[in-house]
Amino acid sequence: MRAQRIVAGIVAVGLVAAGCGGKRPSGATDSGGGGGCEAGEGRVTIATGNTGGVYYTLGGGLAQLISDETPIKASAAETGASVQNIQQLVAGDYDIAFALADTSADAVEGKGTFDGKKQDINALARIYSNYTQVVVRANSGISSVADMKGKKISTGSPKSGTEVIANRLLEAAGLDPAKDVSAQRLALRQTVDQMKSGQIDGFVWSGGLPTPEVTDLTTSMKDDVKFLDITELLPKLQEINPVYEKGTLPADTYGLASDIPSIVVPNLLLVRSDFPSGDACAITKLVFDKKDELVKVHKAASELDKKTAVETDPVPLHPGAKEALGAD
Repeated sequence: MRAQRIVAGIVAVGLVAAGCGGKRPSGATDSGGGGGCEAGEGRVTIATGNTGGVYYTLGGGLAQLISDETPIKASAAETGASVQNIQQLVAGDYDIAFALADTSADAVEGKGTFDGKKQDINALARIYSNYTQVVVRANSGISSVADMKGKKISTGSPKSGTEVIANRLLEAAGLDPAKDVSAQRLALRQTVDQMKSGQIDGFVWSGGLPTPEVTDLTTSMKDDVKFLDITELLPKLQEINPVYEKGTLPADTYGLASDIPSIVVPNLLLVRSDFPSGDACAITKLVFDKKDELVKVHKAASELDKKTAVETDPVPLHPGAKEALGAD
């Protein structure tokens, strides 16, 4: 029954997004947690990501857990993901946000999309890793990112972490994202639909494993799509940000013939620096104490680990999160 309630929280994500335009509910107040590790009463909204992505799924489960286990009533909303999440978190539209570590690093340093404007964000924890999944139609003639020149490629939702990585991959391969490819800035569901209908040649997606929409694509199209090994571009990406790492997309994730080398980026759970310490501590503690419940929502949560949770540099760890994680 407990697992059913948490999974039901996922459904609530869509209802929240539809009901309040994906923003913090009108009239909501900051939760009142004070010192110690106890949450105060109040309401919080969680910025997630595209429907069918792990942010969306896990965010719904986290909202349900917070509502079940603390005095806080939490809701989650579908968004365009990382860049949008950070901008609207800082603007006060959301209270908690999922975001990629590379985008978060840009935010606190005022780089890239944030154009010299440093964002006032703290991390509750490093949570799980996103795998950069580059998928193309098997008959597209694309065997590398450089081969995408002149092709129709979905680079992800506008202001998403996927879009940031997609553009960096194209640039690392010597392409101009604005001129050399026909960039389709599509959400994941639209991307998968257009892959199935033959309207686009390929896409970049940064997400946890497995991503349900990608599972749908590989199940329906089977050998008509293929994953690219993009790790030759890793050194150039690491020149931009050392947070990028080499990883492996296991074959059994999507029923592939073999493992696919990939580029991995950690995810962070973010709040503003003025988020109440008691709430920050209680929510961070809940995430790790109830890890098994979150794994039932999505197996990407199996990566949750207190030892790596504190590795959020250059994003500062919130004081309440430090208390929950026993960090200095």
